[in-house]
Amino acid sequence: MADKQSPEYLENLRHSTAHLLAAAVMKLWPHTHRTIGPAIENGFYFDFDFGDTKISEDELSKIEETMREILKDWKGFERHELTADAAKKEYPDNEYKHELIDEFSSDGQTLTFYKSGDYWDLCRGGHVDHPENALKHFKLLSVAGAYWRGDEKNKMLTRIYGTVFPTKVELEDHLARLEAARERDHKKLGKELDLFVFSEIVGKGLPLWTPKGATIRREIERFIVDLELKRGYLHVYTPDIANLALYEKSGHYPYYKESMYAPIQIDDEQYMLRPMTCPHHFELYLSHSHSYKELPMRIAELAKLYRYEQSGELAGLLRVRSFCLADAHIIATAEQAAAEVKGALELIQEIAGIFGLKPGEHYRYRLSLGDRADEKKYFKDDAQWDHAEGVLRSVLASQDVPFFEASAEAAFYGPKIDIQMKNVNGKEDTAFTVQYDFVMPKRFKLSYINEQGESEEPIVIHRSSVGAIERVMAFLIEHYAGKFPVWLSPTQVKILPITDRALEYAQTIANELRDSSVRVEIDNRSETLGAKIRDAQLEQVPYMIVLGDREVEEQAISVRMRDNAKYSGTSLDEFKNYLTEKITQKSLQL
Repeated sequence: MADKQSPEYLENLRHSTAHLLAAAVMKLWPHTHRTIGPAIENGFYFDFDFGDTKISEDELSKIEETMREILKDWKGFERHELTADAAKKEYPDNEYKHELIDEFSSDGQTLTFYKSGDYWDLCRGGHVDHPENALKHFKLLSVAGAYWRGDEKNKMLTRIYGTVFPTKVELEDHLARLEAARERDHKKLGKELDLFVFSEIVGKGLPLWTPKGATIRREIERFIVDLELKRGYLHVYTPDIANLALYEKSGHYPYYKESMYAPIQIDDEQYMLRPMTCPHHFELYLSHSHSYKELPMRIAELAKLYRYEQSGELAGLLRVRSFCLADAHIIATAEQAAAEVKGALELIQEIAGIFGLKPGEHYRYRLSLGDRADEKKYFKDDAQWDHAEGVLRSVLASQDVPFFEASAEAAFYGPKIDIQMKNVNGKEDTAFTVQYDFVMPKRFKLSYINEQGESEEPIVIHRSSVGAIERVMAFLIEHYAGKFPVWLSPTQVKILPITDRALEYAQTIANELRDSSVRVEIDNRSETLGAKIRDAQLEQVPYMIVLGDREVEEQAISVRMRDNAKYSGTSLDEFKNYLTEKITQKSLQL
């Protein structure tokens, strides 16, 4: 009997349901061209070319109903073999299937098809027994666009996502988790809390920050800069654009050309919007000579970067085309490398801890290694790779944190430690990174004068303490579900006067709080107190000060928190001291 929780069974279950989805779509829209339908984590998808027909999520219930009707006749999956010519006849005018058939039959072998009920399709196999019973607990989730084979040079197809589980209870639990995740999605909350917007005329993947979103971003940036300055970083400013020759010198242009914006012709030279900061920092270092006594030199910048991400890969703030990276390049001796990597990781852990993010629970460590056989993607120097990977591995082991290793994930110039975080939809992205670089010092001829008075080559540690501000903002919006701690909240206090007689007192309180650097607003609308409280809570304002005639007469305040806790008769000085302490300590608690 099959283990219904085994990875193999779940893979077969999801792939079988993708067949069922395609069968329903082909019954409803017979002239559609189907392509592929793989199993994915917790579900499946299928890509279709519907031609001029537009499919929206409104059709999902109709497709589900058809799937359930079809399923009644699905008793099993029958395997058939066809030649390439015969297989193509099954898909008249379907260029996608013909491309796959040519690819799968390139060695001259026959192709396998699987049939259930009246539906059959090109398939390598991997299905469940008794599909009429096994496939009952499914749900179609969404419709999205997807380029054929992930290449934006190809046609945009319609992708239908779904999920399926062995039991009804598992399906319902998963759908409940998805709904909870949707409520925390940073794109949804960003709009509701008025933090950022996108404009088609400005351009895809180019976020615009509202005053409220800019406030949170500014607090994070100030926090990062102040913390790095205390740890001996030297903050600089460098241009957002540079001569193409700079990236040819660094080697980035051939390695990252596809993700860089096209060169800009200026006079007789070509310039690039910068996709990374390291070449600029190396040129700063080269502006004068350095002694070993100056190392390690930690050059840092909040740098605006620009990368050409494919349209289909753009995702809210998580993947954008313009972003600000809390970047730094530590130029050090080889003997200082391990200590500097350790220090960078400790800085990252300190920052994550202040945000309330815990290793193992909210993020994990990945040691990203190079593929020695891929000389096009990775610099060829096995001895240096061995040494650099050993340094990073030993530092991770000394930190007593769980980590895993991944091949072919390194930068072209050396291995790295990636701190991986999952968003609410379960997709994992790199949040912070520490990289060992043994290539750039050679390319830029970086050097320092050692203790013997001789010129020596340093190594470079690239690190991002908080990663891209945009990406960390997305993580934090979802982590806090929009309920930011008071130090990050765009509006920290909202004053709610009940009557016009309290307006003058409200202004006095607002002025005094602003003098203490508290972000405060007065809601002087002609609305009921209940409406004002409700709106402040929807905005996730941490504290509300309610002012009526009694408060004016007694020169006191009544404080209400966004979680509905109330404090009456408090003096302004007492509340101000309490509030500023919470802000200064960057407390996670109200």
